[in-house]
Amino acid sequence: MTWRKRLFDLFFATLLIAVLGPVLLLLLGWLLWKEGRPLFYVAERMKAPGRPFNLWKLRTMTVVETDTGVSGGDKAARITRTGAWLRSKRLDEFPQLWNILKGDLSFVGPRPPLRQYVEAHPELYARVLKSRPGVTGLASITYHKHEAALLARCGTFAETDAVYSRLCVPMKARLDLIYQRHQSMCFDFDIVFQTIGNLFRRR
Repeated sequence: MTWRKRLFDLFFATLLIAVLGPVLLLLLGWLLWKEGRPLFYVAERMKAPGRPFNLWKLRTMTVVETDTGVSGGDKAARITRTGAWLRSKRLDEFPQLWNILKGDLSFVGPRPPLRQYVEAHPELYARVLKSRPGVTGLASITYHKHEAALLARCGTFAETDAVYSRLCVPMKARLDLIYQRHQSMCFDFDIVFQTIGNLFRRR
C-alpha cells in the first residue's frame, strides 16, 4: 500500500467517524431496541495468508453457536428484518471504519476472505492479498449481485460452500487482480463513487 492510499484511508475514515458518529449511535440504539444484544458481529478474516484479523460489522442475523462459511440461501432465514434493511444500505459495514483506522482494511480492495478459502486456494490468494483488503472493490461493484443470486439458490452449507469455492472465488479473484494491475487513486475514487451510486439505485 502506498503512503498516499494510506493517507486517503486515514483522512476519510476519521472524517466519516466525526460526521457519521451520531448516526452510528442512533443505529446502535435502534438495533438494541429491535434485536437486543449482541450489537456487533465480529468474525475472523484474512488480510494476507497467515495473517488473520477481526472484522467488525453490525449484527444482521440471529446468533448461533457455530457460524462458518459465506452467507447463502441456507442462512437466509436467520437474517432479521432490521438486518435486511441494514444490509440493503450497507450500513452494517459502518464499524469497518475502525478496521480501516487500525490498518486491517482499506476503503478499496478485495473483500477480506475467510481462512478456509485462503487455505483452499493458497496460490490464488497469495496474489490477490498483495493488495490490502477493502470495504468495497471492483469485484464488489461488478459481481456482487450475481454472486448473491448464485448463493441464494443454495439450500445447505455444503452446497453454498461448493458454489462459492468453485464459481465465486475464481471470478472475484480475476476482478481483484484486474484492480491490482490498474490500481490508482483515480481508480479508487471511481470505485467509491460507483459504490455510493449503487446504494442509491437500490432504493
